[in-house]
Amino acid sequence: MGKESDEIPVIKQVNLTVPKTDDPNLPVFTFRVWVLGVVSCVLLSLANQFFWYRTQPLSISSISAMIAVVPIGHFMARVLPEKVYFEGTKWAITMNPGPFNVKEHVLITIFANSGAGSVYATHVLSAVKLLYKRKLTFLPAFILMLTTQVLGFGWAGIFRKFLVEPASMWWPGTLVQVSLFRALHEKEKRPKGGVTRTQAFLICLICGFAYYVFPGYLMQILTTVSWVCWLAPNSVFVQQLGSGSKALGIGSLGFDWATISAYLGTPLASPWFATANIAVGFFFVMYVLTPISYWWANAFHAKNFPIYSDGLFTSHGSKYNISSIITPDFQLDKSSYSRVGPLYLSTFFAMTYGLGFAALPATIVHVLLFNGRHALH
Repeated sequence: MGKESDEIPVIKQVNLTVPKTDDPNLPVFTFRVWVLGVVSCVLLSLANQFFWYRTQPLSISSISAMIAVVPIGHFMARVLPEKVYFEGTKWAITMNPGPFNVKEHVLITIFANSGAGSVYATHVLSAVKLLYKRKLTFLPAFILMLTTQVLGFGWAGIFRKFLVEPASMWWPGTLVQVSLFRALHEKEKRPKGGVTRTQAFLICLICGFAYYVFPGYLMQILTTVSWVCWLAPNSVFVQQLGSGSKALGIGSLGFDWATISAYLGTPLASPWFATANIAVGFFFVMYVLTPISYWWANAFHAKNFPIYSDGLFTSHGSKYNISSIITPDFQLDKSSYSRVGPLYLSTFFAMTYGLGFAALPATIVHVLLFNGRHALH
């Protein structure tokens, strides 16, 4: 009894969101799951990879697929034949086991989520093609992408004992999806003078979709309203301070949800401590380290380059020609490199790379300091 009670989630948010009942008789691996799941995975993967190349990438999450498959699932449950194939054998299967249920819906969303993110290896492939002007055939490119993806799933499996199975290891973003699943499948009586969760969701969905037309297409200035730049449009220093898309963005206002949620995915689903930690870290890097490195220290001739750019530069600030230091065999031409000189990054770009490398050992140190005793035992 004591062991079972230890596994019961004691997190308030989990208890309020996740149902404590289960129906083991609901069909799970159905024809609808495989069809809708595979299609959702492929479409989300294609869409997110396409939008990843935007200056401000637009991410289509698995929640979009979660919403879209509901009417399709109910439609398939109504029109597909209920005939059982291979009846009387262990291979018995039917295309329509009954009404579209929440377990099917969850599995389809898991399928979609596995393809919702862009493949990180495309950074390498894009650099080879766009910067080095080289062609990479399909097979090595496919193996590279597949290896990185499988590596991620492998690490997830290895750390499942620590990151998935413990009842205390709850994920705020998942609770949002659980609430949506319940709203879409559980029958709820409309309170007097109010709306149900499904109605509230539909209202927010329609309003959000309608509003995005303005910052996304009709008035793209709403993405970053850099009013500070209007005060001195010819001043480079003021532009470096106030530009919301090419500089520090001091005073810049964002009315595009993609801009507001870019640094955390969705601040509505994250607990306060996570939002505050990221906000403090962002402020320290963006408004303390970067200005000091750029204006005060002039680190690595920082003033010769834009303060915020993802480009590569020579020591004089001109664009670095990568092709000039690469041999036909795709090797570094040391003599050309000595003549052209080392390449330089903008201050903020260098900070971003440095923090990316620092995050790896920092994660290990954090785990050892706060959970080392539990992890080692």
